[in-house]
Amino acid sequence: MSFIREESLSVADSEVFAIIENEFDRQSTHLEMIASENFTSPAVMEAMGSIFTNKYAEGYPNKRYYGGCQFADQVEQLAKDRLCEIFDCRYANVQPHSGSQANGAVYAALLNAGDKILGMDLRHGGHLTHGAKPNFSGKNYHSFTYGVASNGRINYDNVLEIAKIVQPKIIVCGASAYAREIDFALFREIADAVGAILFADIAHIAGLVAAGEHMSPFPYADIVTSTTHKTLRGPRGGIIMTNNEEIAKKIDSAIFPGTQGGPLVHVIAAKAVAFREVLHPSWREYAKAIKSNAKVLAEVLIQRGYELISGGTDNHLVLISLMERDFSGEEASVALENAGITVNKNSIPSDPRPASSTSGVRLGSAALSTLGMKEKEFILIAHRICDVLDDIQNIPLQIQIKAELETLLKGFRVYNYATY
Repeated sequence: MSFIREESLSVADSEVFAIIENEFDRQSTHLEMIASENFTSPAVMEAMGSIFTNKYAEGYPNKRYYGGCQFADQVEQLAKDRLCEIFDCRYANVQPHSGSQANGAVYAALLNAGDKILGMDLRHGGHLTHGAKPNFSGKNYHSFTYGVASNGRINYDNVLEIAKIVQPKIIVCGASAYAREIDFALFREIADAVGAILFADIAHIAGLVAAGEHMSPFPYADIVTSTTHKTLRGPRGGIIMTNNEEIAKKIDSAIFPGTQGGPLVHVIAAKAVAFREVLHPSWREYAKAIKSNAKVLAEVLIQRGYELISGGTDNHLVLISLMERDFSGEEASVALENAGITVNKNSIPSDPRPASSTSGVRLGSAALSTLGMKEKEFILIAHRICDVLDDIQNIPLQIQIKAELETLLKGFRVYNYATY
């Protein structure tokens, strides 16, 4: 008698099934505008829920510590090959469970405890893993930061000045809330001037880089990391890339056995599927839509009197400053959620409010662009965002706007409930 119960989830665990149903309903009735989220394809989810869930595969293709890995080898090698093709690089590791673990592996591979790193200040748009003090990157290493100038843009001369004083072993470039293009060539010059390793984290912009809609970190960066679930539109996970064979060997060792055990083969299979989608010619049009939609979103917000950090956007996100408003990013995000628009509160440069409330709101265009929305829809959405924020205590207005936007969303469903 088999101990596997061949029942659907609705029968096997009605409680979890109900929660998933509710999440499906939430995603189907709210505008997803968190810049780090997207809608992945049913094919990616099918691979992620596949039989590979059962397989343990410590090691790397053709160098495993378990038997029965021949097909795990094939799918991992396929993911690696496709990733190298996308970014025109020589080496790739697709095993990191997340972007943070990918970044942690880079530090573990190339640094000793206490070595100096220079990354973007968290409140100026950087990421926790770029040296923030509460994070392992700020605890295990001697971290220093650079930020943005009063215009909201990186001042590369200032970064060079800081680098000359700090003399870091690694310079991190990349961001989680920076709306302008990052000049990797200038970062390369800064790194060379102080003899530092250049590490590019392109988690937010990877899908744009893949389409040629943002400068590529190659050939400038020594090592590149990314997540796979933001603008790359894949499963939740991380990746690491390089053109340096010695660095590649160190990275492989840092991932396994250094910081992770067995890879998540089912997620790697889903990454491979997502990478094939990125290689399709239609990806370029998708990336262009992400940028054009973000641009019109920014333009309307500015026209309606809202200040944007850096005054606009070159990529998929905009960062609204609420410094001159009498409400916080937390209050704004709650009001927008009530109106059916999901965003996230976000710190801004020189933010007087704590991270729990913030003086900023971050918006992204990738997920709604995946649904097929164009500039026309983004103009309407931008006006509704402003309507909510202009009268933030008006609950009936929020309910009215939510109903309007639910009607809009009915024409842009990405999943059918029976097949999602």
